[in-house]
Parts: sequence; structure tokens; C-alpha cells
Amino acid sequence: MPRHHPHTTPADAAEAEAVQLRLRRRVRLDDSGPAPGAPGTVVGVDVAYDDGRGIVAAAAVALDAVTLAVVEEATAVGRVTFPYVPGLLAFRELPAVLDALDRLRHTPGLVVCDGYGIAHPRRFGLASHLGVLTGLPAIGVAKNPFVFRHEPPAPHRGAHTPLLDGTEEVGRALRTRDGVKPVFVSPGHRTTCASACAHTLHLTGAYRLPETTRRADRLCREALRAA
Repeated sequence: MPRHHPHTTPADAAEAEAVQLRLRRRVRLDDSGPAPGAPGTVVGVDVAYDDGRGIVAAAAVALDAVTLAVVEEATAVGRVTFPYVPGLLAFRELPAVLDALDRLRHTPGLVVCDGYGIAHPRRFGLASHLGVLTGLPAIGVAKNPFVFRHEPPAPHRGAHTPLLDGTEEVGRALRTRDGVKPVFVSPGHRTTCASACAHTLHLTGAYRLPETTRRADRLCREALRAA
């Protein structure tokens, strides 16, 4: 997997925040990534923890971007090297996630993270961090809105409302199924709010969460049990 910047584990929270503030200047919010449904590969990543053993398992699941059929899977298990600090979870997850991505033969056209992109207090969640390090287009699709506010979107699939920090839109609450609670989508790198939502809808069918997230979640839990 390409690296535009190396990942390093900070000594403490202050150093981690400084890394985020430095690297966030490299985030690109544009549509230089693939269009939703364009031929290629989309990869979902997710992690699971065993805090008792101090280990983390990451999964990377590659889907055909047109048919959504699984074309490849990879996992990685490692030690947790950074403490749990809200807003700094990427530093716990990235070593294993990058390791899992490195084990794929397919280069992702898009990476979908179970988490946040710019919908983050310093505008640098996991999807942004991963995108900047690898140069890959990335989006975050989260189950909860973190610390930001939103109005409920209309009840039909595709409806959305802004996820707001003050008056700034940092993502969208997106309804992926009629009458089902929304997910919270934010661009990470080389995407926009509109394209991140379009990708999410393309990847979502019979369930609330994108197929990338559902499959990566299951695989990382299996890898953790087997570790």
C-alpha cells in the first residue's frame, strides 16, 4: 500500500494532537477519487479490541465497486500501543489497519472507515488520517454523531441533514433505509460530503450500514477470537 507519510506512535496525547494539527493541512476535500459505482475496488476497514490482552485486530475487506462482491480479505493483529483518548482513537487503530491494508493485493479506489473523517474536533478523524498517510480517497461512516448536532433527516432513503459544529458542516446525517435511524457520513480525504453520501448509498442495500463496514466488522471480530 502506498505511503505518502509514515505513521508514528506519539509519546502522549499532546504530541498526538500536534500530529493531527500538522497533518490535517494536507486533507483534500475534492472529488479526485472515483465516482460512486465506478469500476474498481472499494475497501472497508474496521477494528476490534481485547482490552484484557491488550491486542487489536483489524480487517480490510475489498469489494468490487460495481457488484459489491467480496474479492479479497485481509486481517492483522497487534498490540495496542496508545491509550484510549477520545479524539485520538486513530493512533490506537492505524498500525493494525495499515498492516491489514498492506496484505491486500488490490489497491483501493476508496477506503470506507467505521468512524469519522473531518467530523472530528480537529477535523482529522481516522478516515482523514488514513487518507493523508496513504494518499487514498477515504470516507467515514459512523453509527453515532460524536459531539456534533443535526436535525433528523426525512424518513426516506437518501434523505440527509447537515452535521454541524456551530455553523460549519462537517458531515451529514444520512438515511440509508426508509424509517431506519441514520448513519453519520463525513469526507476523509479526496472526497466531499456529497460524494461521501453517494458512495455510502451505493454501498448500502438491505441493511443500515454499508456492506464494507458490515463485512469488515464481522471479519475483525473473527480475527480477534482466533488470535
